[in-house]
Amino acid sequence: MALLHLDKLTISYPHQREPAVRNLSLVLEAGDRLALVGPSGCGKSTLARAILGLLPEGSSRDGVLQVAGADPQCLSARDLRQLRGATAGLVFQDPMTRLNPLLTTGDHLLDLLRAHRPGWSPNQRLQKARHLLEQVDMPSRCLDQYPHQLSGGLRQRLGIALTMALEPALVIADEPTTSLDVVVAAQVMEALSSLCKHQGAALLLITHDLALAGSWCLRMAVLAEGQLVEAGPIHQLLAAPQNPLTRALVAAARLKEGEASPSYEPQGPLLQVVGLRCWHPLPSSLPWQQGWLRAVDGIDLTLDVGETVGIVGASGCGKSTLCHALAGLLPLRGGQVLLAGQAVLQRRLGQDHRQLGRRLQIVFQDPLACFNPAMTVLEALLDPLLIHGLATRSSGRRIVMEALTAVALTPAEDFLERLPRQLSGGQQQRLAIARALILKPSVLLCDEPLAMLDAVTQIGVLELLENLQARLGLGLLLVTHDLGIAASFCHRVLVLDGGKVVEEGPGDALLADPQAQATRQLAAVCPRLPCQPNGLRSKGASRINHQSDQNYPAHQEDFA
Repeated sequence: MALLHLDKLTISYPHQREPAVRNLSLVLEAGDRLALVGPSGCGKSTLARAILGLLPEGSSRDGVLQVAGADPQCLSARDLRQLRGATAGLVFQDPMTRLNPLLTTGDHLLDLLRAHRPGWSPNQRLQKARHLLEQVDMPSRCLDQYPHQLSGGLRQRLGIALTMALEPALVIADEPTTSLDVVVAAQVMEALSSLCKHQGAALLLITHDLALAGSWCLRMAVLAEGQLVEAGPIHQLLAAPQNPLTRALVAAARLKEGEASPSYEPQGPLLQVVGLRCWHPLPSSLPWQQGWLRAVDGIDLTLDVGETVGIVGASGCGKSTLCHALAGLLPLRGGQVLLAGQAVLQRRLGQDHRQLGRRLQIVFQDPLACFNPAMTVLEALLDPLLIHGLATRSSGRRIVMEALTAVALTPAEDFLERLPRQLSGGQQQRLAIARALILKPSVLLCDEPLAMLDAVTQIGVLELLENLQARLGLGLLLVTHDLGIAASFCHRVLVLDGGKVVEEGPGDALLADPQAQATRQLAAVCPRLPCQPNGLRSKGASRINHQSDQNYPAHQEDFA
């Protein structure tokens, strides 16, 4: 009996004209490893939620869906709880949707074990919790920390530990490495792969990362608009894709593998950072023995008009802290931030400060967490325009629709009244980019803006940023854990380790001859597709030269 059996499965959400999944047939046996890939919004995450009976109220489902011979839709509440975790475990794309902000890491793990392993002693549960943290490379100090005290990567690893705790027969990993740097991503996938091998579990890997899929899966299925368009052995599909979408995904993935760093002619300083320090206080029982986590510890950098600087490093190196500190969202222990020669963070609140703040915008790593869940897409994008007096409600609607179109959320009318949670992970990320760009800033701080996007959409977003930069002289600070993306898109790359810059230079030079240990680690695990057939990669004058199939064009519209 197949572990997962889908036959002509169709899933529809309430108030949507088209089904999210249409006529889908797939089979997974014990020990199988299948990658489910496709662009954002194609139905990948919908399928994962349907398998566990997590579809929103009002959704409809036709066709066959069986997990270990049982239909989740027909199970009692008790049996459904047993299926979730014990039979099938889900690693969510956004770990914060699973984590309770009032529980520590240890509380999460121990509560799960108490519920499903009632016969274990407290010591057995504690030892299991510590072992799970070791498996996903989380330090033991995290046991007493709350989700908001963890980095994005650590939160994702906690979500994986919770999934692995009950050793399920089917592991559904929905973009499990989205928030992780490439070094930790390799470790996490090794842990997931090891679990599947030792327990005879099947792995359904939902991802937009073809390099990740090719490294850890045996088969691949490609979805487009909820339909299966191509499936087969993964090396065969990567070497000779037949469907236009598959060809576009493979071609886009190839473009990021070691492209030469673009040349750049300095046009004058836009952003100057001198000796920036951002330290976090560590808990201490004695006030006079206050300890500090030096997340950012004396960083200098400059960003010229029209320049893109990449910030790379392992999870916890200080990348996101640097972005948040530059945006004025974290207190500083020292240093200066100058925008066009004016001190940004030291000015008193007022109209001048507001104008400066408008010129420096941030795209956050976790898009869903940065939106008010009660505000529609229209309200979320209109709000900053009204705050800064840049539009009225009537004129702002047109600007909002242009912004949505520019980031490929089309037709824009279909998104205006939706809530952020009603969008896919990729759509949420594009919405976050649209909100940051709608104020037309001088400097854009991008904290992992491509993390939740498929390869084709990543190229489209980079093209959009490049076009805006060329037209407006926009300065970009791009935080990423992928040295390959940084090398192909950024003029310069800074490698962070322990809150300090340990190496700097053109990205292709760092890939070819890394000097610092942190750079060598990033270069060694830089994502690569397992095969490199001729004719799938092309270069041009553009920093990102995306040659899309005519049937799956890249979106290149700009703001009006």
